[in-house]
Amino acid sequence: MIGTKSLKDIRISPAQIIIIGFILLILAGSLLLMLPFATRDGNGSSFIDALFTATSATCVTGLVIHDTYTYWSEFGQVIILLLIQIGGMGVVTTAVAIFLFTGKHIGLRQRFVLQEALAAPHMGGIIRLIGFILKTAFIIEGIGAVLLSLRFCPQLGLIRGIWNGIFHSVSAFCNAGFDLFGWIAPFSSLTSYAADPLINLTIMALIIIGGIGFLTWHDISEHRWHFHYYTLQSKIIFTTTFLLIVLPCIFFFFYEFSGAQWADLSTGERVLASLFQAVTPRTAGFNTADLSRMSSVSILIIIVLMLIGGSPSSTAGGMKTTTIATLFVCLASVFKKRQTLQVFGRRIPQHILRNVVVIFTLYILLFLSFGTAIACIDGIPLQSALFEAASAIGTVGLSLGVTPYLSTVSHILLIILMYFGRIGGLTLIFAFINHLPAPSQMPQENITVG
Repeated sequence: MIGTKSLKDIRISPAQIIIIGFILLILAGSLLLMLPFATRDGNGSSFIDALFTATSATCVTGLVIHDTYTYWSEFGQVIILLLIQIGGMGVVTTAVAIFLFTGKHIGLRQRFVLQEALAAPHMGGIIRLIGFILKTAFIIEGIGAVLLSLRFCPQLGLIRGIWNGIFHSVSAFCNAGFDLFGWIAPFSSLTSYAADPLINLTIMALIIIGGIGFLTWHDISEHRWHFHYYTLQSKIIFTTTFLLIVLPCIFFFFYEFSGAQWADLSTGERVLASLFQAVTPRTAGFNTADLSRMSSVSILIIIVLMLIGGSPSSTAGGMKTTTIATLFVCLASVFKKRQTLQVFGRRIPQHILRNVVVIFTLYILLFLSFGTAIACIDGIPLQSALFEAASAIGTVGLSLGVTPYLSTVSHILLIILMYFGRIGGLTLIFAFINHLPAPSQMPQENITVG
């Protein structure tokens, strides 16, 4: 009786449900990918390789040990696609979608977990919001699949062309970066389509739409072109996303792709390459240019973009656009000697700034420490190790080509970074720390900083 009562008294928080759900999905995907018919050679995958791939797919990262097309069978590719779709939309969201489809009742606790998973401002209308998200996501992925199939079907035939259209549409929308272009060259990504406007523009549109966030979609649906009526979060997301695409694009065009190593590119191809390389580090993982040919300055810019990532409540990872925007708002407030954070005629609460500092610090510490550890363990250049670490924690998937050759220990470190990047630092903290109000406040005393 005592044991039974103790089990009944256990309360799992929404944050714990989220992290457990992702762990179970990763383990299930790993077991399926270890089946003999999941690989083309019929021997199945080792546990660490399957775990790495399942984590990368579920956390919509795109880092791979084996080329997806040449190593995994059609069954393995389907499993990877399902993991990408569920991981991109969120485990909780997918579970509720199944409940809705089967006609089961969604209780108050499930709604509370949904609110936590989506970071929704309130619980009211949360089921309608889920319906809107699912409908919009499948429509966008469907349109993307049709557009991509227009290019793939003439090249690969009807069935294989449609499959490639669906796979890459879902992979791009979920910001995953997995591709099936190994039939051209292993690990080649979209380099063979660098001059193709249809492929480039479709993939970029899917990446951006998937990365701006579900709540921002809802704002667009509610207010259309009336930007003034958008929530503060949506305004910050749109502004920051615009700047993070335009400014790097200008840099890549006038600095990187004006170099002698890219002399074979026409002006139009330079524009496409610059724009694509500005968009894809925002957690997508596709690339149309050979990253190993890029300058160290451009690699640094890409690392920064990977760490920033997409927006909250989206398919993207990273520390998020709102995090970096809040830091700059804080910077502006200090320069203007303001006591509060003000932007777009609104004031950001101080506790948001504390969360931002925690998130930023955690990402930088994990990125630097794990990247340095990988460099030491495998004896690779620090820049390459930091690039892979940023790609993992930002759930991006871009690589300088060293991931397949890293040791098992380094692969485990990347798995941890991918999981952290998808779940988020605050979710992990809230899952394991009980928040109790302080009984009293300590005496205040100033210190000097800077």
